[in-house]
Amino acid sequence: MLSKRAVCIQNMQYNQSIFICPICARQVQVEDSGAIVCTNNHSFDIAKQGYINFMTRPVQSMYAKELFEARHEIISSGLYDALQTRLAELAVGVHLLDTGCGEGSHLARITAKRPGAISVGIDIAKEGILAAAKFYPGLMWCVGDLAKSPYKKESFDTIFNILSPANYEEFKRVLKPGGKVIKVVPHEGYLKELRQQAFAHSEKESYSNEETVVRFKESFKQVKAERLTYTLPLTQALVPKLLEMTPMGWHIERKNEIMLNEITVDVLLLSGMME
Repeated sequence: MLSKRAVCIQNMQYNQSIFICPICARQVQVEDSGAIVCTNNHSFDIAKQGYINFMTRPVQSMYAKELFEARHEIISSGLYDALQTRLAELAVGVHLLDTGCGEGSHLARITAKRPGAISVGIDIAKEGILAAAKFYPGLMWCVGDLAKSPYKKESFDTIFNILSPANYEEFKRVLKPGGKVIKVVPHEGYLKELRQQAFAHSEKESYSNEETVVRFKESFKQVKAERLTYTLPLTQALVPKLLEMTPMGWHIERKNEIMLNEITVDVLLLSGMME
């Protein structure tokens, strides 16, 4: 049985035409040793855990290992199954990129619903990519900065940006002609049961995505917006995990007083294409 590193080397070699050096933007070659070397001899190594660190400078992420483990557990509970199914339906083509992929659960489940997909996830948080490589070997996981992403222009058919900050100029650079960017943003009812208990009678009890939607529409053509909302049962045992995985939960002082038996997912799916 191949190690995670060996699997990653094979995947990277087969798909090396997607990648460029994040320092000089030159083409790279993936060597059998696991070194990724560009024509200017900048080098990056595939880690033994089966991921690639393309960061060109140290970055301190606010997201800890515990957050990604909590997120993995929440997503594994099925809370986002309907969202992932719809994203898989909206996607086009074979080459998929998840920007701000975290621990990789969304991309892995979308990929499973699209046979033949070649999927890449990128996140600036090393702990997230470590978790992704641990949970979902076989996909290509990259620690990297979207402002200096290690991807050749016009490499991806579909770019996902799920509940995460965006870099639209970079999305346009790496998107294939005819490709699609799909951004998921919270709608007003997203996790409303949590907000109602934690932030009652404060401005945090409500949420508006208006600015995000306007910016997306300014950045792409043929924009379509689709709302997806549903409420599912939630066991009390998962409540601490929910609080851990969302930045909203970080600002709650009396976490042990939060009692939930259901939770609402309410999101807007924005899809756009290039001119």
